Amino acid sequence: MHDAQEHANGCAAAAGSGALRESATFDRHAIAEIQRAAREGIYDIRGGGAKRKVPHFDDLLFLGASVSRYPLEGYRERCSTDVVLGTRFAKQPLHLDIPVTIAGMSFGALSANAKEALGRGASAVGTSTTTGDGGMTPEERLSSKTLVYQLLPSRYGMNPDDLRRADAIEIVVGQGAKPGGGGMLLGQKISERVAGMRDLPAGIDQRSACRHPDWTGPDDLEIKIEELREITDWQKPIFVKVGASRPYYDIALAVKAGADVIVLDGMQGGTAATQDIFIEHVGIPILAAIPQAVEALQELGMHRKVQLIVSGGIRSGADVAKALALGADAVSIGVAALVALGDNAPELDAEYAKLGSRAGFYDDWHEGRDPAGISTQDPELAARLDPELGGRRLANYLRAMVLETQTLARACGKSHVHNLEPEDLVALTIESAAMARVPLAGTSWIPGRDRL
Repeated sequence: MHDAQEHANGCAAAAGSGALRESATFDRHAIAEIQRAAREGIYDIRGGGAKRKVPHFDDLLFLGASVSRYPLEGYRERCSTDVVLGTRFAKQPLHLDIPVTIAGMSFGALSANAKEALGRGASAVGTSTTTGDGGMTPEERLSSKTLVYQLLPSRYGMNPDDLRRADAIEIVVGQGAKPGGGGMLLGQKISERVAGMRDLPAGIDQRSACRHPDWTGPDDLEIKIEELREITDWQKPIFVKVGASRPYYDIALAVKAGADVIVLDGMQGGTAATQDIFIEHVGIPILAAIPQAVEALQELGMHRKVQLIVSGGIRSGADVAKALALGADAVSIGVAALVALGDNAPELDAEYAKLGSRAGFYDDWHEGRDPAGISTQDPELAARLDPELGGRRLANYLRAMVLETQTLARACGKSHVHNLEPEDLVALTIESAAMARVPLAGTSWIPGRDRL
């Protein structure tokens, strides 16, 4: 008995000292997911973007001016931020004051108040917002000085009048969170108003197709672009949005089809709802996608003639500046914009806890129970978001982001943020150096291109 007690004490001591080891393959998350699948018999659905760590803009650093470069004085010397989108064919290209736009997020995924707040915030700083799937709401059109209308495979809410009322049209071929997959809007968020706009039965799950109904290849995209130009009398820029998977070929084909602007969405881009297996295991990081897209544009002689907007995990002015330095003309934000409106706010932590989540972790946007009133169609919850206040918060965030971008550009001696270039960057890791095609810090070596 004494020996058994000693053995038990020894085991307890070993456990307490960290002798228990978690499997790298079957960690607690993997085990919990197996147990959940065994219990429920269906894949996990959530919103947001990829949570796994992949090479990102944080793995790049700017080479600020010193002796060999001359910096600009922030209080006296101008650093411009404007961008023009759609200069290739459109008679009325978009003139934006800043190179940060608001990504497509639908009414249905978001409340009407949230859509209005996005329009207010974007308009206050001179940039555009985007409808998302499901059509255009009057609130969004009225609050958005510049509104891009998304045309998705579902064609929900689409009509020629709204195409003409928009300032640009974005054909969505793919999304970074789910390239090759269609959209989801679960029944609890399909209110009578959402159902009416989408011509759907209320309360029934909606799943969009993974490709356009008249789409069998890139030649059909050219036909679709020509149709849209005829409907809008060649006035509106035509964007084509693709999820980052094979960006070199996808961008080349979109340019050949006649696109004015390309929107390239990396795997860190968010979604209102899709399978977790899609979010974490399909697509490539935006850091790896931008150089391939720029290469395709350069080889076609179309870099800066066909504008490139990139998205997927953009959070700060540093991310914006690095994307521009790699060759983008502008960036687009989605998740960050929702956070600016009030999503995952610390003061709502107790309410998130009631839903089985916490502030900073909440991603069950598909459930329609968002206490911030953003990703919901519940009238009481949606009323919590004041669109005027939300718009001011978003505008503040966008202004701060642009100031950060200008600060970095000036430090590199640039009088316009579009003058940033790959030469201004170095990478901290071999992986990020290879993906971004910039030298590893302290060397002149670009992995995958140069020999050691």
